[in-house]
Amino acid sequence: MTTNVPPLVFTDTGVSVPEESAILAGVQADMNTAFGGGLNPGLTTPQGQLAQSLTAIIGDANGQIAEVANQVNPDFASGAFQDAIGRIYFLNRIPGSGSVVTATCTGAVGTVIPAGSAAQDTNGYIYRATVTATIGAGGSVDVPFQNETFGPINCVPGALSTIYKSIPGWDTINNTNSATLGRLVESRADFEYRRLNSVALNSVNMVQSVYANVLNVPDVIDARVIDNPEGETVTYGSTDYPLIKNSIVVSVVGGNEDAVARAIWDKKPPGCNYNGNTTVDVTDDSGYDAPVPTYPVTFLVPTDAPAYFAVSIASNPALPANIQDLVKAAIIAQFNGTDGGARARIASTIYAGRYYGGVSAINENVEVLSILMSLDSGSVTDTSITFGIDQRPTISAANVTVTLV
Repeated sequence: MTTNVPPLVFTDTGVSVPEESAILAGVQADMNTAFGGGLNPGLTTPQGQLAQSLTAIIGDANGQIAEVANQVNPDFASGAFQDAIGRIYFLNRIPGSGSVVTATCTGAVGTVIPAGSAAQDTNGYIYRATVTATIGAGGSVDVPFQNETFGPINCVPGALSTIYKSIPGWDTINNTNSATLGRLVESRADFEYRRLNSVALNSVNMVQSVYANVLNVPDVIDARVIDNPEGETVTYGSTDYPLIKNSIVVSVVGGNEDAVARAIWDKKPPGCNYNGNTTVDVTDDSGYDAPVPTYPVTFLVPTDAPAYFAVSIASNPALPANIQDLVKAAIIAQFNGTDGGARARIASTIYAGRYYGGVSAINENVEVLSILMSLDSGSVTDTSITFGIDQRPTISAANVTVTLV
């Protein structure tokens, strides 16, 4: 049996779906033939209503087929389809991770704050130190803490203020900047980013090998690996971070310090030196008899780099009463990637253009005049920001200014 309804066409560039107007014309032609010709084509007639219903059914089926076909492409895959692609690379979607915040711990000089030490924020969440730190000569030390509870839970400035379990010599704790948000379940964008970089997971002695292995450590939120093959110290990135000769720098946010160090040591080239501010001893598990060799592995835990935004929108009485709060929430969601897009990462550049769509989508009456940004609170005039390898991008509502013009 033949039909006048145009079919789906599979081409080298994907699935081509016919327009629903063409489908409707085909359905009407088939019905006219079935009834012997002369059928009134009016869409308000019973046969017109039937033709429209059949068109909607065919169009929906075509859309579902096109969606399934697109799921084969890692650039578009999501849900169970993306999980299946990940399994080809022996990857599973990360179930969740806790937010990471840097806190200043004060107390007696020389006091050691072990990894795993606990602090509590004003909302009752427990955070644990991800590295071992020692209070320095100034009586304080900055320590990264990670929330035990998974999810994009913010820790606003000043919220992490209670030592949960006392350690002699450790007196106070306080965070100056907001947290880098964790996640409930690894997002489509983050999972694809990790899969794309995982092709080097089974290799060794390459920058990509170290990077992929560190990203695979539980609770690691972000990482960046840079190599210096030169025989002298060089500087890298917007902060001119120094890399000593013949070395790598591994910048990491989140994750257990021992697991991060092991991930680096397992993949880095022999004889390669390190850069950073955190050193952990890793034991060689190659099966040697005692004494088993151990190696100090150094990596970089980046410091907070608060981003500042200045948003101008056209004043309009039809705007929601809480428009300023809504704009701030949209900027923060895009910055942290909770809107489904890419988030601000270590040593990355972010552009103002990334933020226009989210702000405009708040309400049909929102007209964005400008979005400017900066790492300097006193001069928010840039259309892009570049973070250094030693900087952890952070944002808070207090750092977003919204002006109605």
